[in-house]
This record gives sequence, structure tokens and C-alpha cells, in this order.
Amino acid sequence: MAEDDTRGAPVATEPKATGYSWYVLSVLVVVYILNFIDRQIISILAVDIKADLGLSDGDMGFLGGAAFAVFYALFGIPLGRLADNWNRVKLLSIGLTLWSAMTAFSGLAYNQFTLTLARMGVGVGEATASPTAYSLISDYFPKRQKATALAIYSSGLYLGGGVSLFIGALIVEAWNNAYPAGGPLGLVGWQAAFLAVGIPGLLLALWVASLREPVRGAMDGTPSPSSPAPFREFGKDLAMIVPPLTLWGAWKRGPAALAINLGFAAAIAAFAWWMIELTGNFPQWSAVALGYYAVFSWACTLRAHDPATFRLIWGTPAFLCTTLGYGLVALAAYGLAFWSAPYAEIVLGLPKQELAFILGANGALAGFVGVIIGGRIADALRARNPAGRILMILFGVIAPIAPIWIGYTTANGTLFYVMNFLAGMFGAAALGAAAATTQDLVLPRMRGTATAAFFLGTTLVGLSFGPYLVGQISDLAGTVVDGKPVGDLRTGILSLIGVAPIAVALLLYAYRAVPEAEATIAERAAAAGAPA
Repeated sequence: MAEDDTRGAPVATEPKATGYSWYVLSVLVVVYILNFIDRQIISILAVDIKADLGLSDGDMGFLGGAAFAVFYALFGIPLGRLADNWNRVKLLSIGLTLWSAMTAFSGLAYNQFTLTLARMGVGVGEATASPTAYSLISDYFPKRQKATALAIYSSGLYLGGGVSLFIGALIVEAWNNAYPAGGPLGLVGWQAAFLAVGIPGLLLALWVASLREPVRGAMDGTPSPSSPAPFREFGKDLAMIVPPLTLWGAWKRGPAALAINLGFAAAIAAFAWWMIELTGNFPQWSAVALGYYAVFSWACTLRAHDPATFRLIWGTPAFLCTTLGYGLVALAAYGLAFWSAPYAEIVLGLPKQELAFILGANGALAGFVGVIIGGRIADALRARNPAGRILMILFGVIAPIAPIWIGYTTANGTLFYVMNFLAGMFGAAALGAAAATTQDLVLPRMRGTATAAFFLGTTLVGLSFGPYLVGQISDLAGTVVDGKPVGDLRTGILSLIGVAPIAVALLLYAYRAVPEAEATIAERAAAAGAPA
């Protein structure tokens, strides 16, 4: 669009967000809220699920972590690329339909296996959400409004995570009071909760499907068509990261690549078998082995097809240490997010509806405040020191230790709530610093891949192990009462403090390595074959 200046010459004007743009954003926020409700509601239902299905704390940790996280991480990369090459509205509506249906299917689960399948499906479906939403927002809002629009969209994370506890508690209590011996089809409260939050998503998917697909790149003045063969590219991406298609991808790179791939698969399978023997938890370690094998396959493919990007990500210790260091912050955060409600209910004896409301509000406010303030302070530190943001990540490791210890050793409910809020806020303060640091360590064209690698770290380290670690240690430290195992959640949650020294060591190394790594980006990329 252009208009004339006082001399008659055309002057370009930046496109503006329309009323329809804000309408689309409001729909996407609702989708993101539902995304996190479906993802997090299992936390407030954990006590009921555990009792009804006869599961251990370790089993529940798997269902709240790796069962979702591994498949969310695996499919995130190919589905993110499909969002770049195909109709985003269609992809989001399909993904929303899948994860909503699988959430509802969780309500029909009758054992650990069927509930695991449902959680896997939720992970695959939800992997479509943010790639499509980010891309749509970029094409509905100009650059000067993009950060505001993305911030509004991201608010759904905190709203959904907080609301999930309250909604779950409300439905369970109401259903069990109305049907003490089980309701229609024999469904109990936790099953009704899954159905109640899953089924509306199917209707929301129809609403999403009614949205208009914007012209890709139009807001930036560079309209570009979608790929003529999006699913061919999607197939290639699946072969890069999703087993067993990874074997075909390795074979295409040659017999040596296939041998290396099979060798790593054998090694990770042997490790998984050893851990299964030690812990007795087959689902957890099978899922973890699958996830780490897939990441290895992706890294090998990246090395063959884009050696410069591989060098700046996988070949840069500063990048890896920052990602792993923050991944351990995320491990503690995910562990607390999943187990705080069951802990308050079992150990402190707090009423389900009360703790759900307070912990939900706590989590939403603590995360929002922590991310915003932490990001501002991290940028101020970066202005004074190239590695300054690492100090904020270190703060996110060290600062929550005292609140966790106090909050999970006190018998006072109010003090528990306050300490849980502080621990959540301090941990959230590290996210912006970690994400920005990894972006600073690569070339602009590599930032999408760097983001994928960073979130693989937070998911496959943080979410895969946080809830499980607490549950497994709770089982090991627990006792047997009337022939039934009773976990020790207090010990399990306090064990999260044990990852702090490892995270500190990784981040101290990153603090020393980041300045040089950032200063040598161009020459290291050139040495790996990147064009000048």
C-alpha cells in the first residue's frame, strides 16, 4: 500500500493489523489455553488416577512427563516444517482435533497402557499448535505489533496451566459427589474430567477451520506461495527424526551412516534395558531411548546436509551447556508443576478445590511475572557483559533452592503456597535469558533450527525427567502400608535440589565460553562450509 507525500511521490506505508487480525488472535489464545488445560490437567487428577488404576508415583511421573514429552518433541520438528509449507489453518484444526480426541480418550482409559497411548496422541497433536500459531500471527500483524501479539498469545500458557487445576478439581468433586459408585458407563471423576475438557476441543476445531489462511509473507512485503509438494518435504523430515524412518534416512546417506545409526540405536537400547532392570519402569526408559535416538538421527542428518548449522549448534560447547543447564532448570520446574498439587493433597491434607485454585493462580502469576522481569534483567546484564544473560540462568538454578526446601518441609499450608510461588517465579526468570543466549550463538538463518534444538533440550531433559524423577524417588523412599506401596513425595520433590550442582557447573562453563563462541560465529561457520 502507498500514499502520496506533499510532492506527489508515493510513500510506502506499513500494513496494519485489522479487526479480523485481532479476531484471529483471540481464537488462537483460546486454542492455546485449551492446549495447556489438556496438557496439565493430569496433575490435579494424579491422586485419583493412581488409586483407581493401581499405579505407582513413578508410573504417574511417566504419564505426566515422557509419555507426552517424547512424542511432542519428536513430531515438533517435522510438523513445524509442514506449517512452513502447507495451509496452517488446516494443520492447526487437524492437530486440535487429534489432541482433543486423545484427551477425551484418556477419559475412557482403563489401565496404564491405554492412558499412555492417549498421552502420546496428545503430544503429537499439540506439536502443531505453536508453529502454526506463530506463523499465522506473523502474517496477520506487522513487525511493530508482532511482539505484543505473540505476548498475548503466550498468555494462554499461564492461563491454561492455572485453569487446568481448578477445572479438574471442580469436575472431579462434582462428579464423585453426584455418582459415588461411578456414573454412566461406570465413569469416575477423573475420567469425566478428561472427557469434559477434551470434547469441547472438537467443537473449537470447527471454529479454527473457519479462519482465513493469510498470504504468507504479505505483512513483510515479501508474499510467497506454499510449497508445491508439502507432504513430500514432510516425509523427508519424518525420515530425519521419527523411527524407524530414520533408518531409511541413514541408508540414503550411505552404509557408514547406517552402521553408525544402528550402533547408536544398539547402545541406547542397552542403556534403556539396564535402567529398566534397575527401576522396573519399562515405559519411561523405552520412551526416553526412543527420544534420544531420534535426536541423534536428526543431528547426524543435519551434519550431512548443513554442516555449518551443525557446527554452531551441536559443535559449540557454549550452546550445549546453556541448553542443558537450562534443561535442568526446566526439570525442576516441570517436577514441581506436576507434583505440587498431589503433594498438597496427600502430605498436607489440603482440600482439592482450594489447592487447585490457589496453585493454579500461583502458577499463572509466578510464571508471567518471572518471565517478564527475568527477561528485562537478563537484557540489562547482557548490555554490560556478553555472557551476562548466563547469570540470570544461574539465578534460576540457585534462587529456587531455599523456597523448595522451606515449602516442602513445612506443615503450614500458607507458607507452602508462598514458597511454591517464589520457586516458580525464580525458575521462570531463566527462560528468556536461556532462549536469547542460544539465539545469539548462531547465524540468523539458523535461528529456527537453534530454537528447535533448545526446546528439544527443555522437553527431553526437563519434561521427560522432572515428573518421573520425583515419582521414582518417591517410590524408592516410600514404605508399604497394608500391602500397598505408599510413596514419599516430600523426599521425591526435595531430590530436585540435587540437580542444581550439575546445572551450576554447566552454566559456569557456558559463562566462560559464550563470549568467544559469539565472537567467532562467522569464522566457525565459514570453516564448516557456510557461504561468506
